[in-house]
Amino acid sequence: VTMAEQNDSCRFRTLAPSHNQSSISPILEKHESALLMILGFAGFSIVLAIIHNSIRKYIYKDAHSLDTVFDAGGKVTLSLTAVTVTSQLLWPADFLQITTITITSGIGGCLFFVLGIVLDILLFPILSVELKTKAPGAKTFLQIIYTRYGKPAHVVFCCIALFANIVTITALLVAGKSAISVLTKDASDEFIAFVLAVLFGSYCFLGGLGTTFYISYFNTAITFVGLIAIVVSIAYTDNINESMSKYVSIDAMYDAMSCIKSTEGNYEDSLLTFRTRSGAIYGLSLFFMATSLSFIDQANWQSRIAAKPVQGVIGFFIAAIMFFCLPATIALPATLTYASMAYENGTHLLSQNEIVNGFITPFVLEKIMGSTGAYLLITSITMALMSTGSGEVMAVSSIVVYDIYKVYINPFRRLLTPTSCILCGLQKVGGKHEVCSCPTSAECIDCSKDLKRKSKTRDFAVQYTCPVHGDYRHYEDLLMHHKSWCIVWVTISVIPYALVVYASNINLTWVIFFMQGTISPFAIPLLLAIIWSRCTSPGVITGCVVGLIGCIAANFVVTEVVYEGGLSNFFINTIQDYSLLAGCVAGISLSSVCTIVTSLLTNKIKTEEDVAHEWDKTISINNPLNPWQRLYEEELAQFPPGTKPTAAIMGQIFRSARNVAVYGGLSFVFLFLVVVPAVVLSFGVLTREQFSSYLTFSYVICFLAAVFVVIAPPTEEMYQIVKTWKSSRNTEIQKEKVPKTELSRL
Repeated sequence: VTMAEQNDSCRFRTLAPSHNQSSISPILEKHESALLMILGFAGFSIVLAIIHNSIRKYIYKDAHSLDTVFDAGGKVTLSLTAVTVTSQLLWPADFLQITTITITSGIGGCLFFVLGIVLDILLFPILSVELKTKAPGAKTFLQIIYTRYGKPAHVVFCCIALFANIVTITALLVAGKSAISVLTKDASDEFIAFVLAVLFGSYCFLGGLGTTFYISYFNTAITFVGLIAIVVSIAYTDNINESMSKYVSIDAMYDAMSCIKSTEGNYEDSLLTFRTRSGAIYGLSLFFMATSLSFIDQANWQSRIAAKPVQGVIGFFIAAIMFFCLPATIALPATLTYASMAYENGTHLLSQNEIVNGFITPFVLEKIMGSTGAYLLITSITMALMSTGSGEVMAVSSIVVYDIYKVYINPFRRLLTPTSCILCGLQKVGGKHEVCSCPTSAECIDCSKDLKRKSKTRDFAVQYTCPVHGDYRHYEDLLMHHKSWCIVWVTISVIPYALVVYASNINLTWVIFFMQGTISPFAIPLLLAIIWSRCTSPGVITGCVVGLIGCIAANFVVTEVVYEGGLSNFFINTIQDYSLLAGCVAGISLSSVCTIVTSLLTNKIKTEEDVAHEWDKTISINNPLNPWQRLYEEELAQFPPGTKPTAAIMGQIFRSARNVAVYGGLSFVFLFLVVVPAVVLSFGVLTREQFSSYLTFSYVICFLAAVFVVIAPPTEEMYQIVKTWKSSRNTEIQKEKVPKTELSRL
């Protein structure tokens, strides 16, 4: 049957809009949602936090370290990195918003939506290797800005980083409300805000970032298992409501999608084609926005610095593959079933506002699976909220502790420059001045005695006797105390902010696209600050300011000129495809040009020694109580004892990781940017057999990814824990064999 013949047989091609609000009947009682989300998931997360703390205390013996709170020890396993990256990029909006794109732009819009984020994931490995090479001791990317450029640029990027956190939290709050309100009876804004705040911060102050990794594992595992259950129920069993069985067959879905006319720009006005102009533009815009947010959001950097470079790089590649199959498997069954139902009805079953807010997914699952579908969806969304939301709480807290409190509010020592030693005040970077020679805490006998004394007492006011590190160790204890309160207050502040967001009545699509779009000008200045020695403070500041102005101006101009209603229809027109693309391209182009030109005019780099000196600044970022050199003892052992680590030395150490990142990244980018689009664009409108094969392919790779997600992370984590425990036990046995006379000499 040709497409023309198919169209002739259709009863109609355009669905009439539905003006009936609240087409979805909530299934869950308020107390059921509260018990599930607060007592169930929040309680479960607290148990995980306690388990993680015990592992860090008794196995790794670093629970006392402030850095461990924010980097999970720096040795997160490959598979745990992969599932965490997947989990933190899988926002609750992806369960909801992708169906809006699919019903508008067709299956091509769904694919390009996914490809935009997958390409973002693939670009980050090389940047994470650069960070580990240039600043292995940094816990936030803002520390690099402060060390290289001082306070003016640091203040600017602190504001940018906090704005990125606000954008992400806003998206989580709006998506959370969409899901909870549509599934829970009488769910007030106050109830939703309180539940989300509890989910975001329930375990952060107990377990830190490490627990976030564990939660991310359970989130990703539950999401995949839930998806498999939904797919099997819809496609391969009769375990659905009898009245819905006629809508979920391949034939019913295909007939509906082939008849319903798409938005302008699709090949033959079909939803069953990958040749979609609006979908491709949305995908390109999303790539710009997702990449910018990945670069600017400290929550993403936390996951990157928590693993060694090789594990991190490979983990990212695995995450890209897993993410490739997730949103499509979420969107296709839900959107296709909705299209089948709407076509049978002759009108949309949801209002335009409900579609924009992503209600298709909960609507379909409720109709097909009843309360089971509601529980599956709210479980997946709750876990995504916990994983991503807790990461944002930790990100804001780390910025407040490391980059605001330690630098501006109550620094341990009023430093003359960002490269001064925190202990003695002398310079850590060589030059014409006296250089710091403070010993590390690992070599300090007094520190060993202090730690041993502290481990045997519950007196938190223990006095440290080490003359070099004692005062700073007491200062870190104070920071640990403030860290807990910071997490608490950040969590509490989510509630009033959520109520303000809900009162504004902004929709999910606007939050996802417009607010993320305003971040796009900041990515290139940050990238250049990390990889380019000639980049300067005036350059990054000018690039950010001019780029932001250009981004907003371009979006508004295109909105006013191209779309009916212009800026008077603000929340709709500013997120149209050309408006978004114009804003992103203008912002990125202007910020790049201004940063590069201004830096070339203002930099003072003349020789290779100047370049090495510039990166010595970032190498000097360190915690004297937990030096990063300890994490790379095995790698640094290949150099003569006493060799001072430099960016060149770290480059040699991480050469294999860099090669994997570059060549592996290029290969995967070629696959997802060239091969996949070339293959799918070779098809016009999909035939029934091609449509069925595409669905089957999506389901199969989702199943394979689910097997990896469920099995690999706990297996690898247990192996590492047992290995560390055996190593620690062998060390203790060797110490016990040392004659007491020798110990007395020590």
